[in-house]
Amino acid sequence: MSDLPFGFSPQDPDDPDKGGSSEGRSEGGAGNSGDFSGFGFAGMPGPGGMPNFDLGQLGQMLTQLGQALSHSGSGGGSGPVNYDLAQQLAVQQLHNNQRTERPSQEQVKAIEEAVRLAELWLDPTTSLPAGVRSVQSWSSVDWVEKTLPTWKRLCDPIAQRMSSAWLEALPEEAKQAAGPLLSMLGQMGGLTFGSQLGNGLAQLGGEVLTSTEVGLPLGPTGTAALLPANIEKFVEGLDRPVSEATVFLAAREAAHHRLFGHVPWLGQRLLATVEEYARGIHVDTSALEELASKIDPANPSSMQELMNSGMLEPKTTPEQQTALNRLETLLALVEGWVDVVVGDAIGERLPGADALGETIRRRRASGGPAEQTFATLIGLELRPRKMRAAANLWRLMADRYGIEGRDRVWEHPDLLPGAEDLDEPLDFADRWGGGSDLDDPIAAIRRAEEAASGESGSDDSQDRDDE
Repeated sequence: MSDLPFGFSPQDPDDPDKGGSSEGRSEGGAGNSGDFSGFGFAGMPGPGGMPNFDLGQLGQMLTQLGQALSHSGSGGGSGPVNYDLAQQLAVQQLHNNQRTERPSQEQVKAIEEAVRLAELWLDPTTSLPAGVRSVQSWSSVDWVEKTLPTWKRLCDPIAQRMSSAWLEALPEEAKQAAGPLLSMLGQMGGLTFGSQLGNGLAQLGGEVLTSTEVGLPLGPTGTAALLPANIEKFVEGLDRPVSEATVFLAAREAAHHRLFGHVPWLGQRLLATVEEYARGIHVDTSALEELASKIDPANPSSMQELMNSGMLEPKTTPEQQTALNRLETLLALVEGWVDVVVGDAIGERLPGADALGETIRRRRASGGPAEQTFATLIGLELRPRKMRAAANLWRLMADRYGIEGRDRVWEHPDLLPGAEDLDEPLDFADRWGGGSDLDDPIAAIRRAEEAASGESGSDDSQDRDDE
């Protein structure tokens, strides 16, 4: 299968020479995404009017879809993505790769103790209270099963929009000719998406270390979860004991839960930004005619090959790029805050903290699970440079305003630094100068809104005077 992301081509709209390889990608971009194959049916915006469809070719295409569906052997799952199929494929691949070992009692106890210790160390380094209500040790299969509800929330908006865009793009005469076979097209899309999501979840399940490593609260609310088998694989060649890595990762997991547990708008904002991206997906109808002409009804694999070929190449709209930039900045702020808080908590207590932190940074730069996830889901390249800049900003805020002042920035989304603030952190810190905004940040937002409203009213009055 190709490495196309979920509805996106390998073409970078800002750099047409990048292609689908890691060459030319920004520092530490997600080009090295392993085998985490992208979801099929590339999402296809584009110019143009309705093509002159050859209804005979379209009928052959839809007939083949029906044949493929009848031989798929999958009867479960409805909606834009067949999640039953995704889960079955992911679990099967993890079994085949022998990545399903259950945590031992010793590992379960070690993880519970590591999280308790991490919480004690985190208390002095952040004003946000503990957010962990339960501690669990997961196998890779557990991770797939327990995070699937969140994957549904992430994938459904994009898959739904892509499916509906196909139908919207078909001319009326094509819809009438296709008749009930159009429903088969939707089911085939669900199977295709489900198959590729299953492959991606299997890849991630064999690598992730904690439930929050991808920067999103994937697991149940308040549940800190570590994957001991993956942690043992992670420390191979590091010359550090598993116990140190477990405490280090437990601290990162607990810090994420403090942030997501006590900043109620944060998780929803991340998911809403993905949904905003999905709303911008459109179909290039001219590509449908070419697709129909290239399908060989005698070759059942031709449909899958063409769907994964990048033939329906997308173009990212300005609105979508804005959503991507906002998502990348928000993720950088989350990871930068966690880096600072965890570094302060364990820096002198854990001998291998620096080595483990550097390993995490290299993991990001080479395309770790977080980078794979967002590159595949929406074509977003997470840049480690932005995460380092975010960490520098949070450290500056703590130096100037203290731990409580730094953490109060999370009280409202309008208070958060923007992408430009990551480049100029001193300017952001200066805007908080004098402490008045820190004393009541919500009041500061209201004052800014009133000032903007007053300026607008003044302009209207001036316009009337001019008349």
